[in-house]
Amino acid sequence: MSRNEWLPPEQWVDRLPKNIAAACALFTDPTGRVLLVKPNYRGHWLFVGGMLDEGETPEQACRREVKEEIGLDVEFGRLLLVNWTPPMPERPLPLIVFIFDGGVIEPDQIRLDPGELDEYRFLEPDQALPLLSVNEQKRMTVALEARRTGATRYLSGGN
Repeated sequence: MSRNEWLPPEQWVDRLPKNIAAACALFTDPTGRVLLVKPNYRGHWLFVGGMLDEGETPEQACRREVKEEIGLDVEFGRLLLVNWTPPMPERPLPLIVFIFDGGVIEPDQIRLDPGELDEYRFLEPDQALPLLSVNEQKRMTVALEARRTGATRYLSGGN
Protein backbone atom coordinates (compact mmCIF):
# COMPACT_ATOMS: atom_id res chain seq x y z
CA MET A 1 0.00 0.00 0.00
CA SER A 2 1.49 3.37 -0.97
CA ARG A 3 1.42 6.49 1.20
CA ASN A 4 -1.45 7.83 -0.87
CA GLU A 5 -3.52 4.75 -0.02
CA TRP A 6 -3.17 4.91 3.77
CA LEU A 7 -6.36 4.18 5.60
CA PRO A 8 -7.87 6.08 8.50
CA PRO A 9 -6.82 4.44 11.81
CA GLU A 10 -10.18 2.74 12.48
CA GLN A 11 -10.23 1.18 9.01
CA TRP A 12 -6.62 0.09 9.36
CA VAL A 13 -7.38 -1.57 12.71
CA ASP A 14 -10.45 -3.32 11.27
CA ARG A 15 -8.22 -4.90 8.59
CA LEU A 16 -5.63 -6.24 11.04
CA PRO A 17 -5.50 -10.00 11.66
CA LYS A 18 -7.56 -11.03 14.69
CA ASN A 19 -6.64 -13.43 17.50
CA ILE A 20 -8.23 -14.18 20.84
CA ALA A 21 -6.28 -14.97 23.98
CA ALA A 22 -6.73 -16.79 27.27
CA ALA A 23 -4.65 -17.00 30.41
CA CYS A 24 -4.62 -19.90 32.87
CA ALA A 25 -2.77 -21.02 35.96
CA LEU A 26 -1.26 -24.41 36.67
CA PHE A 27 -1.85 -25.15 40.34
CA THR A 28 -0.84 -28.29 42.18
CA ASP A 29 -1.40 -29.51 45.71
CA PRO A 30 1.49 -30.41 48.04
CA THR A 31 1.61 -33.95 46.61
CA GLY A 32 1.95 -32.70 43.02
CA ARG A 33 -1.58 -33.39 41.84
CA VAL A 34 -2.91 -30.95 39.20
CA LEU A 35 -5.95 -28.74 39.87
CA LEU A 36 -8.67 -28.97 37.23
CA VAL A 37 -12.06 -27.27 37.22
CA LYS A 38 -15.28 -28.34 35.52
CA PRO A 39 -17.09 -25.38 33.94
CA ASN A 40 -20.86 -25.65 33.75
CA TYR A 41 -20.70 -24.43 30.12
CA ARG A 42 -18.21 -26.99 28.69
CA GLY A 43 -18.10 -30.74 28.26
CA HIS A 44 -14.51 -31.06 29.44
CA TRP A 45 -12.34 -29.94 32.35
CA LEU A 46 -9.89 -27.03 32.26
CA PHE A 47 -7.16 -25.25 34.15
CA VAL A 48 -8.34 -22.29 36.21
CA GLY A 49 -8.43 -19.24 33.94
CA GLY A 50 -10.20 -17.72 31.00
CA MET A 51 -10.32 -15.19 28.20
CA LEU A 52 -8.53 -11.86 28.27
CA ASP A 53 -10.80 -8.83 28.38
CA GLU A 54 -10.02 -5.92 26.07
CA GLY A 55 -6.93 -4.06 27.28
CA GLU A 56 -6.00 -6.72 29.85
CA THR A 57 -2.57 -8.29 30.02
CA PRO A 58 -2.36 -12.08 30.29
CA GLU A 59 -1.21 -11.72 33.92
CA GLN A 60 -4.14 -9.44 34.78
CA ALA A 61 -6.64 -11.78 33.13
CA CYS A 62 -5.21 -14.81 34.89
CA ARG A 63 -5.31 -13.11 38.27
CA ARG A 64 -8.89 -11.92 37.69
CA GLU A 65 -10.09 -15.33 36.51
CA VAL A 66 -8.44 -17.19 39.39
CA LYS A 67 -10.03 -14.81 41.89
CA GLU A 68 -13.46 -15.15 40.22
CA GLU A 69 -13.36 -18.93 39.76
CA ILE A 70 -11.70 -20.24 42.93
CA GLY A 71 -11.53 -17.21 45.23
CA LEU A 72 -7.75 -16.89 45.40
CA ASP A 73 -5.85 -13.63 44.95
CA VAL A 74 -2.33 -14.83 44.24
CA GLU A 75 0.89 -13.62 42.66
CA PHE A 76 1.85 -15.98 39.88
CA GLY A 77 5.17 -17.53 39.21
CA ARG A 78 6.76 -17.49 35.81
CA LEU A 79 5.17 -18.10 32.45
CA LEU A 80 5.27 -21.82 31.71
CA LEU A 81 3.72 -22.05 28.27
CA VAL A 82 2.45 -20.06 25.29
CA ASN A 83 0.24 -22.04 22.91
CA TRP A 84 -1.07 -20.83 19.54
CA THR A 85 -3.93 -22.85 18.08
CA PRO A 86 -5.54 -22.28 14.68
CA PRO A 87 -9.19 -21.42 14.11
CA MET A 88 -11.74 -24.21 14.52
CA PRO A 89 -15.39 -24.47 13.44
CA GLU A 90 -16.62 -23.54 16.92
CA ARG A 91 -13.95 -20.80 17.26
CA PRO A 92 -13.31 -18.97 13.98
CA LEU A 93 -10.26 -17.06 15.26
CA PRO A 94 -6.81 -18.29 16.31
CA LEU A 95 -6.39 -18.69 20.09
CA ILE A 96 -3.25 -17.84 22.06
CA VAL A 97 -3.13 -19.42 25.54
CA PHE A 98 -0.74 -18.32 28.29
CA ILE A 99 -0.20 -20.68 31.23
CA PHE A 100 1.39 -19.31 34.39
CA ASP A 101 2.75 -21.22 37.36
CA GLY A 102 0.14 -20.84 40.09
CA GLY A 103 2.26 -22.67 42.61
CA VAL A 104 1.20 -25.08 45.31
CA ILE A 105 -2.11 -24.62 47.11
CA GLU A 106 -4.13 -26.59 49.63
CA PRO A 107 -7.59 -27.85 48.64
CA ASP A 108 -9.19 -26.01 51.58
CA GLN A 109 -8.07 -22.66 50.06
CA ILE A 110 -10.48 -23.02 47.15
CA ARG A 111 -13.81 -21.17 47.14
CA LEU A 112 -15.49 -22.39 43.97
CA ASP A 113 -17.76 -20.03 42.00
CA PRO A 114 -20.94 -22.13 41.57
CA GLY A 115 -22.26 -19.75 38.91
CA GLU A 116 -19.46 -20.77 36.56
CA LEU A 117 -17.96 -24.03 37.85
CA ASP A 118 -19.57 -27.30 38.88
CA GLU A 119 -16.59 -28.81 40.70
CA TYR A 120 -12.84 -29.03 41.06
CA ARG A 121 -10.43 -31.90 41.53
CA PHE A 122 -6.77 -32.39 42.27
CA LEU A 123 -5.63 -35.28 40.08
CA GLU A 124 -2.48 -37.14 39.17
CA PRO A 125 -1.53 -36.10 35.62
CA ASP A 126 -2.43 -39.52 34.18
CA GLN A 127 -5.87 -39.28 35.84
CA ALA A 128 -6.36 -35.74 34.53
CA LEU A 129 -5.64 -36.52 30.87
CA PRO A 130 -8.95 -38.28 30.02
CA LEU A 131 -10.94 -35.32 31.40
CA LEU A 132 -9.20 -32.76 29.18
CA SER A 133 -9.61 -31.84 25.53
CA VAL A 134 -6.80 -32.87 23.19
CA ASN A 135 -5.36 -29.34 23.29
CA GLU A 136 -5.59 -29.17 27.09
CA GLN A 137 -3.85 -32.56 27.35
CA LYS A 138 -0.90 -31.20 25.38
CA ARG A 139 -0.87 -28.00 27.42
CA MET A 140 -0.87 -29.84 30.73
CA THR A 141 1.92 -32.20 29.71
CA VAL A 142 4.13 -29.40 28.38
CA ALA A 143 3.35 -27.00 31.26
CA LEU A 144 4.32 -29.64 33.83
CA GLU A 145 7.56 -30.27 31.95
CA ALA A 146 8.22 -26.51 31.80
CA ARG A 147 7.68 -26.24 35.54
CA ARG A 148 10.02 -29.17 36.17
CA THR A 149 12.80 -27.92 33.88
CA GLY A 150 12.50 -24.17 34.45
CA ALA A 151 12.24 -23.50 30.69
CA THR A 152 9.24 -21.65 29.27
CA ARG A 153 7.78 -23.56 26.32
CA TYR A 154 5.96 -22.67 23.12
CA LEU A 155 3.44 -24.88 21.33
CA SER A 156 2.08 -24.17 17.88
CA GLY A 157 -0.89 -25.85 16.28
CA GLY A 158 -3.68 -27.89 17.69
CA ASN A 159 -6.57 -30.15 16.92
